[in-house]
Amino acid sequence: MTTIIHTSKLKILAVIGLFGFTFPSIAQNPKPDSSKPKFLNQPLISDIYTADPSAHVFEGKIYIYPSHDIEAGIKENDNGDHFAMRDYHIFSIETIPGKITDHGVGLYIKNIPWAGRQLWAPDAAYKNGGYYLYFPVKDKNDIFRIGVATSYAPAGPYKPELKPIPGSFSIDPAVFTDADGSSYMYFGGLWGGQLQRWSTGNYDTSGKEPADDEPALSAKVSKMSKDMLQFAESPRDVKILDKNGNALLTKDHDKRFFEGSWMHRDNGRYYFTYSTGDTHFLAYAIGNNPYGPFTYQGTFLKPVQGWTTHHSIVKYKDKWLLFYHDTELSGKTHLRNIKVTELVHNADGTIQLIDPFVK
Repeated sequence: MTTIIHTSKLKILAVIGLFGFTFPSIAQNPKPDSSKPKFLNQPLISDIYTADPSAHVFEGKIYIYPSHDIEAGIKENDNGDHFAMRDYHIFSIETIPGKITDHGVGLYIKNIPWAGRQLWAPDAAYKNGGYYLYFPVKDKNDIFRIGVATSYAPAGPYKPELKPIPGSFSIDPAVFTDADGSSYMYFGGLWGGQLQRWSTGNYDTSGKEPADDEPALSAKVSKMSKDMLQFAESPRDVKILDKNGNALLTKDHDKRFFEGSWMHRDNGRYYFTYSTGDTHFLAYAIGNNPYGPFTYQGTFLKPVQGWTTHHSIVKYKDKWLLFYHDTELSGKTHLRNIKVTELVHNADGTIQLIDPFVK
């Protein structure tokens, strides 16, 4: 059932600085508190915790496919066990600002036959008259795999395939469809995302990142099959080079890939964007085709409140939008809220740096 989330119910918060518009505030008469950070934008949704927003334009509106954070009572650790999501809500919005529609749960972990625990950041795609929801979840052996579920409507509900995508592993699937109709999946994430456990090509619980002076582990990319249900080839490394043509190194923590891949194209340039993880930047690199290599350019979002940073980029009504998350509502790193702001490309192809706080 489709439910319109009214301002009075969801308490949609103010979005400050986004095209000069403002959403109604959650507080009737808020008192200034100089000790609290001043955020550039306010959460889009406040009745549930949402994170990792994957945004796409389907059927003339923006559909958002976020993680649904819950308080599972699990102690925080570097494996991310405290991120114990169990379902995905799907949202849409037609104007910014505007009313958010919560289409309810599009997929439950209990309906995925091969799943064990922990649904993490999803993505979605459209092709062949249908919609595809891609999701990472640990299988019954506690190994992250990537699954796919299908629907005839962008809001779902989605029916999962009986098995994960063959040859898939790790987390954070992001699917990009190029102008020629070819689709590509980018994926991978370090630490709790288990990418380092696949460094030799096979799953190894003792797998580690390379030494500091060696090339950093990279995200993976694979062209998708025509039916969008499997890989059309073995995954390749996404190579990120510095401006001298050298690979980024493991020690380059403020530049190297950690998780949260995304791809968009503007003026013939392919932008591979990602999170640097433990240094909390959103970074970007530019190439001339979906496979790369990509040349590192810099960062486009400074660290947000909270440990994780994860995003998507979509063009809507002639403006590029950045969807991201932070922890403004809870102050807890595993209970996040999604936000949106404008993203600006300069004439030379660089992206303007965004500060998530107001000085």
